[in-house]
Amino acid sequence: MADLQPLLGRTGAARIALIPPPVLDALNQGLIETVNLNEFLAIDLARLTACVATHIGLDASDERLSDTLAMLGAFKPMKRHLHVARALYDLTAAHSERDAIAHRLATHASDVARCWAAQWVMLSELALPAKLHSVRRFAADRHFGVRETAWMAVRDELVAAPDPGVALLQSWVLDRDPNIRRFASELTRPRGVWCAQIEVLKAEPWRALSLLEPLRADPSRYVQNSVANWLNDASKSQPQWVSELCERWLDEPAAPQTRYIVQRALRTLSKQ
Repeated sequence: MADLQPLLGRTGAARIALIPPPVLDALNQGLIETVNLNEFLAIDLARLTACVATHIGLDASDERLSDTLAMLGAFKPMKRHLHVARALYDLTAAHSERDAIAHRLATHASDVARCWAAQWVMLSELALPAKLHSVRRFAADRHFGVRETAWMAVRDELVAAPDPGVALLQSWVLDRDPNIRRFASELTRPRGVWCAQIEVLKAEPWRALSLLEPLRADPSRYVQNSVANWLNDASKSQPQWVSELCERWLDEPAAPQTRYIVQRALRTLSKQ
């Protein structure tokens, strides 16, 4: 196997055409992680899928998988990954080593493969508490793409049961890992990006205040930005509540982190 060390710690290419062939080849073999969107979009999904299937102990030539790969062109890029995840998930349905295969996928070197593993949580029939337990490892993943897939994997369940979801996330906003704290904020954003909206929290954002309060002076900029985006979402439907909350936070007195959050949270209201 070629030495992958020179490929690690690289800065991602500004255009797909500029990705060095050795990097693209390693990405397609599932040997390294992507470092930017261009690398993610440049991957030969059929080749990567076959490699990952082999790595985790599945038959890459199985008809179920082949049929999926043959029809990927009919779907938008992001949807293609969900179809791949579902095909791999289906292949393990009656497999005697399903748990071991799931572990191999969840710990794979490729961030794309770990995204598929996170999507397996979405495809399962687990209840929200169990899904949150299963998705936690992906919420704490070292790769930003896996972390985004993690909260999207349980978004529909949160939309269907926001109050129980908020209750289950109470301990998450107190976790030592900023990725876990950020997950709780991002998952419950009233509007969010590329996901179903939470109508209850758009109308009554105060129902998630117990998650926001512990994060109002969070030391992590990653978390701060998520909380600010949460409140900016809420300001589009409940501007007075967001204004009053931010004013109270600034009066208590406010840490620099809180002032940063408030400034970003009010960006939509400031334009009006």
